[in-house]
Amino acid sequence: MEESSANRPGFVRVRGAREHNLQNVDVDIPRDALVVFTGVSGSGKSSLAFGTLYAEAQRRYLESVSPYARRLFHQLSVPEVDVVDGLPPAVALQQQRGGGTTRSSVGSVTTLSNLLRMLYSRAGDYPKNQGIIYAEGFSPNTPEGACPTCHGLGRVYEATERSMVPDDSLTIRERAIAAWPTAWGGQNQRDILVSLGYDVDKPWRELPQKARDWILFTDEQPVVPVYPGYSPAETQRALKRQEPPNYMGTFTSARRHVFHSFANTQSAQMKKRALQFMLSTECPLCHGKRLRPESLSVTFAGLDIAELSRLPLKALAALLRPYAESRVNRGAAYDAQFPEKVIVTQRIADDLCGRLAVLLDLGLGYLTLERSTPTLSPGELQRLRLATQVRSNLFGVVYVLDEPSAGLHPVDTAALLQALAGLRRAGNSLFVVEHELEVIKQADWIVDVGPGAGEQGGRILYSGPLAGLADVADSQTRRYLFDQQPVAPRTVREATGWLRLRGITRHNLTQLAADFPLGVFTSVTGVSGSGKSTLVSQVLVELVARHLGQEIAPQEPEGDAL
Repeated sequence: MEESSANRPGFVRVRGAREHNLQNVDVDIPRDALVVFTGVSGSGKSSLAFGTLYAEAQRRYLESVSPYARRLFHQLSVPEVDVVDGLPPAVALQQQRGGGTTRSSVGSVTTLSNLLRMLYSRAGDYPKNQGIIYAEGFSPNTPEGACPTCHGLGRVYEATERSMVPDDSLTIRERAIAAWPTAWGGQNQRDILVSLGYDVDKPWRELPQKARDWILFTDEQPVVPVYPGYSPAETQRALKRQEPPNYMGTFTSARRHVFHSFANTQSAQMKKRALQFMLSTECPLCHGKRLRPESLSVTFAGLDIAELSRLPLKALAALLRPYAESRVNRGAAYDAQFPEKVIVTQRIADDLCGRLAVLLDLGLGYLTLERSTPTLSPGELQRLRLATQVRSNLFGVVYVLDEPSAGLHPVDTAALLQALAGLRRAGNSLFVVEHELEVIKQADWIVDVGPGAGEQGGRILYSGPLAGLADVADSQTRRYLFDQQPVAPRTVREATGWLRLRGITRHNLTQLAADFPLGVFTSVTGVSGSGKSTLVSQVLVELVARHLGQEIAPQEPEGDAL
């Protein structure tokens, strides 16, 4: 490890770091530079970068705000470290998947949707005699903008008898109502039905239609005595004797249970289960555009805001560029009648084009503003947040990033490095946890942690310019950067069969045909955004599960407003 100079200006000085598996390490890290933390997985890189440096920066910031405001923040634990000097304010961009709700989109993460709503509100073309609609009226997530029929979801959901009772030859006791919970919750509802006088031992199809409709669809929630373990006859005798019950149970119809689970649970698994019992169709009022008719009647460049949000970012930038450069001639009469509109259009379009340019440079031009964040890969989501920071004009900040190259094709790595260089030129520091060799090679400074993982790691093997790492014998990173080791030959296995998919259409896949060999290791490759994750992680999983009789609900809009 290169000897550090404790009093050097321009360095972050860490002494006695013991977070997680860090072994009381001391290290000096330069500011205003691209610093890459390397080492095998579990060596302690993230414990140093995020668990120590970022956590300490956040702790110092929160000490400056009031206790009332402090409770609104998610606070990390105080890091185990003796001294951290010279640490600027920090911003963390970590690997994580999209949020639990599809109301979060590319547009909301990048704040581009806010600008687009302002553009439509101030510079859109309104129908004759229609009053101005403020920006929130163009959001499907507000009462002012959401379609009143689908509540801003774009789809209408319904649960039917057929969807909730797939096998009507079963009795209620035999769990004919598949939509109810499989564990105690379902048994509780069956016991309540016994107390209400319903026959739970007769095949579902033989029950009167009126009784079936009430059990499945009623909004009533009667509260009745419950006697678990009693037979129906014993339950009725206990009710007549007014015997004290084990507890009072509240009945919930199958549809009410499904809709409540769908709208309120934070569990992705519960949402998927609820979706299995629901039928969704495109909203007949907004036709999937999620907005009220008044909002959709306002256009810009001949498109309503939903249509504009469905354009790939590359196409959106091309559409807005002439407006940003004042190259759209709408006539002298229009300019004279609406001078404010002309100015507003140019300014907002120019801001949008500047933000879009960063996203295009990061290889994200294939995304659309309406694309929901749960369908994005962790790498895509982190690059969206990185693009927002590039346009933030902050300086003097430490950006702590977690593998920003994750999911990137090598052809897109150069654009990522340019974005990182732009943040550094603006006067910021970049602390990057990374495994990608091309990113490591561009670092101004390397902090190599290791040599192994867990208890075998947690030591600083090297801290200094890249070239010096070549002399560190214990470094696993050195072997791959400087040692040219030939790849060991291996025998290629033969496929035992083929899995053939045809007519796949989702996101940017259109009528795709794909053949997967069975019994071998298959790698699906392509540039970022080509559709690899959509094909493998979504379509393939759903189709194979369906073939095996294990239905997995496709990703649908979620029911926050139901």
